[in-house]
Amino acid sequence: MCTTFPRLLVCAALAALLSFSVISKAQQNYIGRYDAYAGFAVIDSPMLGLDEHDGFHAQAGINPRRWLSIGGDYSEGTGSQLLTTNLLPAALQAQINAAQAQFIAAGFLPANYHLAVPTDAATQTFAFGPQLAFRRLSRLTLFLRPSLGALRERAVPHPADAFQTIIVGQLAPAGFKLDWTGFYGVGGGADYSISRHFGIRAQMDAVYNHPFNDILANGRWTFRYSVGPSFHFGRNMAK
Repeated sequence: MCTTFPRLLVCAALAALLSFSVISKAQQNYIGRYDAYAGFAVIDSPMLGLDEHDGFHAQAGINPRRWLSIGGDYSEGTGSQLLTTNLLPAALQAQINAAQAQFIAAGFLPANYHLAVPTDAATQTFAFGPQLAFRRLSRLTLFLRPSLGALRERAVPHPADAFQTIIVGQLAPAGFKLDWTGFYGVGGGADYSISRHFGIRAQMDAVYNHPFNDILANGRWTFRYSVGPSFHFGRNMAK
């Protein structure tokens, strides 16, 4: 999955943080009651060919125990994809393929024509819940969490010919599609403390979701990669 530069950067950062565990074996002497994080993110849905770069990821949480955090999570990203008939339910595919065949027979489309509508997408994720933390390394915290929340996605198709315009007019009469859906999965990563109140965090999530289930036949796995600075403050929970 770490195959493009932004994902490689996150994976490399995560690997570098994990490597510190070999040389930093000791209890942490400061665990802030509160922490916050803000970094860049990539949201990737391979099944759709949708890779949303230039994303943003923010978290805020409270640590009621050494091993437990509870907090909120938000991310967003934008990208583009091609909407093709193989992504649609079988009945809808059949209707579009039949209309496409008629256009080809009438000479309005080339014989090798295949529907592929350029589409811009903007995705937001919202989550809240627990996170388990392993803090038995002096500077490195490893964490694992269930990823449960809601996804908001807005898709704007850009038809490139008359046939695509007709199809888009049927699938998205308003010129765009907007949907909310739930997601579930798992996430985790590592947080390396550079100083008492400042660190670097790298993390990954894998979640299942199914927006636009009126026109998309199947749900999808979405992967989020994120890296950036973390901030720790408040009463010391290590005591």
